[in-house]
Amino acid sequence: MILSKKAIVLSLILAATLSVAAAQTRQTREEYIDRYKSIAVSHMERYGIPASITMAQGILESDCGNSSLAARSNNHFGIKCKRNWTGERVYHDDDAKGECFRSYATVEESYRDHAEFLDSQPRYDSLFAYSSTDYKSWARGLKAAGYATAPDYAQRLVRIIEENRLYLLDRPDGERLYASQTGGSADAGQWLSDQSSVAEIAVAGTAVDPDNYRVTINAHNGYNIYLTNGVHYILARENDTFEHIGREFRLSPRNLRKFNDLKDASAQPMTGEVVYIERKKKRWEGNARQHICRAGETAYAVGQAYAIRTRSVEKLNRLAAGAALAEGTQIRIR
Repeated sequence: MILSKKAIVLSLILAATLSVAAAQTRQTREEYIDRYKSIAVSHMERYGIPASITMAQGILESDCGNSSLAARSNNHFGIKCKRNWTGERVYHDDDAKGECFRSYATVEESYRDHAEFLDSQPRYDSLFAYSSTDYKSWARGLKAAGYATAPDYAQRLVRIIEENRLYLLDRPDGERLYASQTGGSADAGQWLSDQSSVAEIAVAGTAVDPDNYRVTINAHNGYNIYLTNGVHYILARENDTFEHIGREFRLSPRNLRKFNDLKDASAQPMTGEVVYIERKKKRWEGNARQHICRAGETAYAVGQAYAIRTRSVEKLNRLAAGAALAEGTQIRIR
C-alpha cells in the first residue's frame, strides 16, 4: 500500500512537470511560419491557393498549432467531418457542443486535406478565378463562401498576412524573398509596435498595473504583452473570456469590455483577437494621419487596429455609429 501511494505521488509530480514544460514550449508565430511555409508554397504551386492564405488560415484556425484541436488531432484548419469523411475523427466544442472534426496522423496531412478540400468543394470554385497573389480577394471569398462564421474573418486573415508579410510567399521564389526581408522574424506584436509612436514591446514580469505602465506576467500563463499607440494589449487565447483575462490582469470584465468598446455584457473575445488591457487613445499619436479601409471594415475595426476609441474614430470622420465603410475610404485617425 505504501508503494502504491509513492507511485501516485511520483505520477502527480511527473504530470505537473510535463504540464509546466508544455506551457513553456508554446509555439510562436515565427516558429509556425518557418515550420510550415514550404508546404504552403508547394500547395500554391500545385493548386493555385495563395501560400499567404494557407499560412494565415493555419495561424488563425490553430492558434499557431497551440489549440487543443490541433494538439489532439493535427487539425490546423478547423475542417469538420462532413458526410464524405471516412478518416479518423475527434469531437470538439465549436459553434455547437461536441462537433465532429477531422483527425490526421500528421500536420502535413492536415495541410494536404485543406488544399484538396478547397479544390474539391463547388462553393469555393469562384476563388480559383483569382490570382494566387490576390490574397485580399481570396480572404473575402472564403468568408463569402462560408468557411467561417466570424463576421470579420476576411479582415483577420488579411491582417495576419500583412502583419507578417506573408504576401512575400506568394511571389516567385517566395521563400527566399520572405527569408531575406523578414530575417526569420514575423511577429504581429512587433510589427504593430513598430508602427506606433512607442518603439518597444512591453517587458514581462509578474503582475499588471495599467495605471503606471508596469507590465509583467508569468511566462507559463502564455500571454505576451504588446504595445501600440502607447496602449498595452494581449492576443486572446483559445476559449479565453474577459472574466479569465480580468483575473490574470487584475481588471474587471466590465472594464475590459469598456476598454475594447464592447457594450454587450455577454461579449467574449475570439482566439487571436486583440484585447486592450487599458483605455485606448482618442487619436493616433504616430505620424500617419489616415487609414485606407478594407472591404467590410467599421469604425470599431479601425479603432481596434490603431488603439483608438471607436467613438473618437466616428467623431473624427463624422460617421454614424456602426456604419460600414466602403473599400478604399480614407479614414482620419488623428
